[in-house]
Amino acid sequence: MRNAALAAAAIALLGLLGVVSAAAPPAAAPAATASRTLVFDVRFSPFAALHLNPAPDPTTGFGLGDELTFHDLLLSHGKQVGDDGGACVIVDAGQLLASCTEVIRLPEGTITTQFLNSPPPEKHLAVTGGTGLFRSAGGDATLIEFGDGTGRLTLHLLALSR
Repeated sequence: MRNAALAAAAIALLGLLGVVSAAAPPAAAPAATASRTLVFDVRFSPFAALHLNPAPDPTTGFGLGDELTFHDLLLSHGKQVGDDGGACVIVDAGQLLASCTEVIRLPEGTITTQFLNSPPPEKHLAVTGGTGLFRSAGGDATLIEFGDGTGRLTLHLLALSR
């Protein structure tokens, strides 16, 4: 009798679980993510230095907390298609290491980035957001300086608004 009671309880429990799982809504499918790679030729402007620290590093001429500002042109096939602007704060004067933020302005919206800048010609940027078509953008970017006032910016955007 005990086994029959246990079997009946098990069947009732399985039936109850079936009702609960049938009543639960299906899990939402992940939204499709659009990705896009954008490549621009860059024409760098001379940066402006704001020397805020009265005790600059003797080898670099910059001090902790000094700022650099910039405004560059973005080109595609020789034609200007956008620009960028930003500011960098010196965080290690001896290495000329700076923490930078940048806004890239394009006809479809803006893209924001953050990165550590130092003298080597290749920089790695984090895409932190944007506006317009790029309002939900994330991803990364690479900026390569060619040394003659020009460079190349490659953005790998992982999510775009539709």
